[in-house]
Amino acid sequence: MSDTPIQTDSGIEVDPVYGPPAGTYPFTRGVYETMYRGRVWTMRQYAGFGTAEETNERFRYLLDRGQTGLSVAFDLPTQMGYDSDASMAMGEVGRVGVAIDSLDDMRRLFDGIRLDRVSTSMTINSTAGILLALYVALGDEQGADRSALSGTVQNDVLKEYIARGTYIYPVDQSLRLISDIMGFCSRDVPKWNTVSISGYHIREAGSTAPQEIAFTFANGLEYVRRALDAGLDLEAFAPRLSFFFAAHNDLLEEVAKFRAARRLWATLMRERFGASDRSCMLRFHTQTGGSTLTAQQPLNNVVRVTIQALAATLGGTQSLHTNGYDEALALPTEESAKLALRTQQVMSSESGVTKTVDPLGGSHYVEALTDEVERLAMEYLAKIDDMGGASQAIEFMQEEIHQAAYRFQMDIESGERSVVGVNVHSEDEGPPRIGQPDYSALERAQVARLRAVRSSRDETAAATALDSIRLVASSSDNLMPGLIDAVKLGVTLGEISDALREEWGTWDG
Repeated sequence: MSDTPIQTDSGIEVDPVYGPPAGTYPFTRGVYETMYRGRVWTMRQYAGFGTAEETNERFRYLLDRGQTGLSVAFDLPTQMGYDSDASMAMGEVGRVGVAIDSLDDMRRLFDGIRLDRVSTSMTINSTAGILLALYVALGDEQGADRSALSGTVQNDVLKEYIARGTYIYPVDQSLRLISDIMGFCSRDVPKWNTVSISGYHIREAGSTAPQEIAFTFANGLEYVRRALDAGLDLEAFAPRLSFFFAAHNDLLEEVAKFRAARRLWATLMRERFGASDRSCMLRFHTQTGGSTLTAQQPLNNVVRVTIQALAATLGGTQSLHTNGYDEALALPTEESAKLALRTQQVMSSESGVTKTVDPLGGSHYVEALTDEVERLAMEYLAKIDDMGGASQAIEFMQEEIHQAAYRFQMDIESGERSVVGVNVHSEDEGPPRIGQPDYSALERAQVARLRAVRSSRDETAAATALDSIRLVASSSDNLMPGLIDAVKLGVTLGEISDALREEWGTWDG
């Protein structure tokens, strides 16, 4: 850090912190003593386009413009454990993210990017173990030390049952796979965040801010209990748990939510598990609210995203994705992606939010909101505890989210809640012009690459690897080493997922 005094634009010197310090239990004001004075949040823009080559091109574009971490969006077949040539994948290949079937796709996705020199977040859940296996296998191929690999797999399957839907296996088997990932990474990939416990999708499905925290933490507590039951050491895996929250439009409530979340998680970990300070820290990524963006007057979304990003940084996030203003219409264009990144860069360089820790701490309103959000979240957690924890309370959480989403929508339709460009200050507009790639051609090309991988591999070795995965899945051994061995032999994501479906079955809700 520089010894030069930090000042406002008018020359007033700014202290590192005003009032109680940050970086100490229960971390209400921040998990690090100096927060953004020591290190500005990671600017991690989410990207995923039909092919690995296109996504690689966007990664390079963003890295060249100052992005400091990668974040990968996968298409639905990849998320659901289907190869691109599966009948269930037809018409969906590459549409909402990149298609990854094999190690060959992973090579093209990270072409020219050293995995030991970049932090990568992968938004993947049911197939998180397979994508992590592909990433580790590629790192091995590049000659990277596994201890140097850093990043995150979302790996939060409980929220898939509750709010999103890309689940595959029954709950207990899914939770076993998460514990296997935790155990493997604690030994082999110590810098990897093994679970990004996600409130984002809960909030995007319609929850309130207190529900977002409560349901996220209920899931987090379930993962901790399952890992402990599997014999893992709390202090070995808990510091690598990370969280993922949404930032919506009510600026000060969102700031209060992040402050309350830090305090509540620290309290839960200390009181329930006797965790150390390091294991009580709530480190989280934030994404601005996709569900708040409007197709009408899309440039208004630039303002919404800025307000939400400000809430995240005033609330002390560790990394941030800012949405493109056109995301209510289609995947973001190169122009809107650059503007979203520039929004973060202007905030970090020009707004003054990095000059002192927790700038809104001590505000009577913000402190009162912090207390109330925490109280409401605790009420929900008590109800979930009475039901036996998150795995037994899925239907309860689903219903609470549905009711909150319905109330919100009714408020918009009645005019009680204003949305600029939608029910106030609206104008007649022609239909937006949205460029679309030729998805049919993209799908054909992806299928051709996949079949070329299969035709060039040693089929006997691939079949033996799949048999080994089935055997381990029926035991209590860790699946991750076998998954890595299999993908190195050209076994595909869909083939591994099918093997686990055969052994474990599927969850039908």
